Amino acid sequence: MRDSNRLQRLQQRPLWDFALALYARPGVEQACLTLQDEAGVDVCELLFHCWLYQQGLAASPGPLATIRAERMAWQQQVTATLRTLRRRLKPEAAHNEAVKALRATLQSAELQAERENLQRWQQWALGSSDADARLTKSDISQHNVAQWLQDTLFSTPLDNDLCRAPRGRERTRAALFALASQLDRCESPR
Repeated sequence: MRDSNRLQRLQQRPLWDFALALYARPGVEQACLTLQDEAGVDVCELLFHCWLYQQGLAASPGPLATIRAERMAWQQQVTATLRTLRRRLKPEAAHNEAVKALRATLQSAELQAERENLQRWQQWALGSSDADARLTKSDISQHNVAQWLQDTLFSTPLDNDLCRAPRGRERTRAALFALASQLDRCESPR
């Protein structure tokens, strides 16, 4: 897929800027945290798909699997390690200024790791060519965004995942709908 208008619009709105703007919208932060903590969703990948959706694009499943594995390794080895350390220090930071400062440093490092991850997702998308077909035009209607995100992020349907409690499925779906409700309608290419 070579749609220079869509790719040009991706270049004009960096993924990091898009992620910050979306994350600041009502309910998005909580939805992302719910999806991360209860459903194991990589929020950077989630934001990446939302960014593509905004420009009428989607990642092709084959090429996506390769970059997903690479980016997931980063998330697990770098970002999640920093997050775990930061969260582990939270109780002690409440009454120890030195630990509070350390926790703030870890939080900053975690944010930098997420930014680097998003930049790598963006580089991958912008490196798309007809030959590798990383991106395709998206035909997702605004009414189906939550379902599309669910299908893109989860390898099995939520209803068939026996490990997930019914209440967890409900919270996961609610988080997907909350996030989808904050995405602007996809612009038609000119």
